Amino acid sequence: MTSTDLLSVATQFGAPVYVYDAEKITAQYNRLSQAFRQVPSVRLNYAVKALNNISILRLMNHLGSGLDTVSIQEVQLGIQAGFDPKNIIFTPNGVSLEELEQAAALGVQINIDNLSLLEQFGSKHPQIPVCVRINPHVLAGGNANISVGHIDSKFGISIHQIPHILRIVELTGMHINGIHMHTGSDILDIDVFLYASEILFNTAKNFKQLDFVDFGSGFKVPYKAGDIETNVEELGQKLSARFNEFCREYGRPLTLAFEPGKFLVSQAGKFLAKVNVVKQTTSTVFASVDSGFNHLIRPMLYGAKHHITNISNPQGRERYYSVVGYICETDTFASNTQIAEITEGDILCFDNAGAYCFTMASNYNSRLRPAEVLWYEGQAHLIRAHETFEDLVRNQVDLKDSFFHAEATA
Repeated sequence: MTSTDLLSVATQFGAPVYVYDAEKITAQYNRLSQAFRQVPSVRLNYAVKALNNISILRLMNHLGSGLDTVSIQEVQLGIQAGFDPKNIIFTPNGVSLEELEQAAALGVQINIDNLSLLEQFGSKHPQIPVCVRINPHVLAGGNANISVGHIDSKFGISIHQIPHILRIVELTGMHINGIHMHTGSDILDIDVFLYASEILFNTAKNFKQLDFVDFGSGFKVPYKAGDIETNVEELGQKLSARFNEFCREYGRPLTLAFEPGKFLVSQAGKFLAKVNVVKQTTSTVFASVDSGFNHLIRPMLYGAKHHITNISNPQGRERYYSVVGYICETDTFASNTQIAEITEGDILCFDNAGAYCFTMASNYNSRLRPAEVLWYEGQAHLIRAHETFEDLVRNQVDLKDSFFHAEATA
């Protein structure tokens, strides 16, 4: 997508708006598939939580992806998008037994990450195959907020509790058909990831009826020029050789599974916002846009950096701006950052807006959530309309003035 394409989207559909490039998503999917082409059976399960628009899910299904889901609603979205339930894995955290049973009834692969639910589910449904999520106590990511493999993480069953898992399996007679781990996002050190993989391989040896081994995901993508990223080609070469070797040791072929989310959609996404006002203070020039952390919370929540371009004036002289939102809180997208000269009404483009952006949007300050557009084969297609005030109040129950008058006089 060019700046001209993006400006046309903002003109046609209005700002703020998210735009996703289907060609980039496809390229990332193919890149990851190619990296592990030496493994006979590979399953890429797209992480729905990264970007859950049903049209994006249909695109993933078209590419041949499976789905990684974390809620019963994501399971239902996947099925509505046309996925075969057997190609969906359900990996929740802290849910009830009832939600696990709901998902199992829909025919998806269950993945359990705590001993209590493992015992309860195995006791009631020993005939349903279950994957077990292991916490390897290894950090392969660089941000504590998105690293989930550390020892105090709420995710997964500790590797030190493997004897407890085996005891539950023996007593319930349940069938463990998969072993899973996820070390967290932004994998920086391939050797550390491979070390964690050895822990998973050693764990897998305890279970004799496995169909797959799931290594999670967390591949880092660049957020600016020269930024580091996970070398998936190197990882693919090294892990593929080790995985094929393990399958020979195990005695039969297994499926190698991953759950990419950010890797597939982050760079494909752009967020377009219009500048409401340019405000000069004693020390700062603020560019205030028609958005805030109600639409894009990652900079405020994670300290994430999203490169910002003034696509209305791309050749303009660069000046220093702090880009802020219209929320009645501190919602700073960028501080004292060089951007081509901004005037009121310009459209700013935020890069890497495909993953964990719209899916974390809210109606804070009673603001409406933006539209979403898919750029496919050179054309813009609306895949979610801008919210309206009617959407905001649709599920509210208005007790009306007469109710409170009656209460006051009772």
